[in-house]
Amino acid sequence: MSKYTDRPQTQIRCLTQPGADGMNISERTIGDVVVVDVSGKITLGDGGDTILKDKLRSLVQQGHRKLLLNLADVTYVDSAGLGAIVQSYTTVTNQGGGMKLVNMTKRIHDLLAITKLLTVFDAFDNEAEAVTSFSGTPV
Repeated sequence: MSKYTDRPQTQIRCLTQPGADGMNISERTIGDVVVVDVSGKITLGDGGDTILKDKLRSLVQQGHRKLLLNLADVTYVDSAGLGAIVQSYTTVTNQGGGMKLVNMTKRIHDLLAITKLLTVFDAFDNEAEAVTSFSGTPV
């Protein structure tokens, strides 16, 4: 059983995609929420922006509609990386889904605040709250 829900935690797959400069993406599921764990840099130079967009697009194409982007281990985001996050959010919402952010570092939080994107994203400090927040979402 997962400590976040009454349902057993299932992991459909844990796929890691390393970027050129060590960016990694893995996925796991908690109930019907897919948690996408990202680590390293989300930048244009290392291709992290493209890897992230492709991964989230793939999850949506597979029918997943509740996505939680865990940014706890992201060390840096440039404008291309920020654009990838925004584009992914748009892709998910246009397909009737929801994407939320969790465990943002202070640097990423400040970046989203400066760009006013905190008003667009649902952001959470811990995973349990973020996963629970999807329970009221009829996605």
